[in-house]
Amino acid sequence: MRGSLTGTAITLAAGALLTAGMTTASAGPAATAPKAAPSRPVLVDCRWQRDIRPADFILACGDGNSLLSGLHWKQWGSQAATAVGVNWVNDCKPYCAAGTFRRYPVIVHLDLPQTWTKDPAVQHFTRMSLTYTAARPEGFNTVMTYPLWD
Repeated sequence: MRGSLTGTAITLAAGALLTAGMTTASAGPAATAPKAAPSRPVLVDCRWQRDIRPADFILACGDGNSLLSGLHWKQWGSQAATAVGVNWVNDCKPYCAAGTFRRYPVIVHLDLPQTWTKDPAVQHFTRMSLTYTAARPEGFNTVMTYPLWD
């Protein structure tokens, strides 16, 4: 009799643990549910992170000598996005490590959305144009257009 009580107790304990494990797993949020792709194109940064309406964006990923900051997005649609902000550019005089960052007001325009190679379910902007609204860095045109990485 004693052997059957022990066996019954073990069976009940195993059943309780199994039930608790199943309840805990089903009670929480679905951790493996796929993330919904953004419905609008994203902007991909130097670290391959995607973002919509970022406040800041590094243009010169290798050395950080050009970045956009204080971005205020006026429009972010399926074909284009537009913001106003500041392009901080190192003048690299006498050389970049000793240079001075200067601020230039710009209008930022993103366009040409395409499928992102890293995540084909996501569209990303592939071109950025900066329009300098006042002064501009030495050697720059009023409008500078850059391809964005994939």
